Amino acid sequence: MLVTIDQDKCCGAGSCVLAAPDVFDQRDEDGIVLLLDARPPAALHQAVRDAADVCPAAAIRLDLV
Repeated sequence: MLVTIDQDKCCGAGSCVLAAPDVFDQRDEDGIVLLLDARPPAALHQAVRDAADVCPAAAIRLDLV
């Protein structure tokens, strides 16, 4: 799995961080998403899918590699 984010779309809701804290974080100054692991291990794939599903701005893209 390859994870990409679009920081321009991100609204800073933090849903992704709650769903997959090992993969996503937020900038302190404005809450915009930060990607911690673009190729998370298989054990985290479901959490990353959940994060993408709950993202209100659709700022997370998942590609199977």
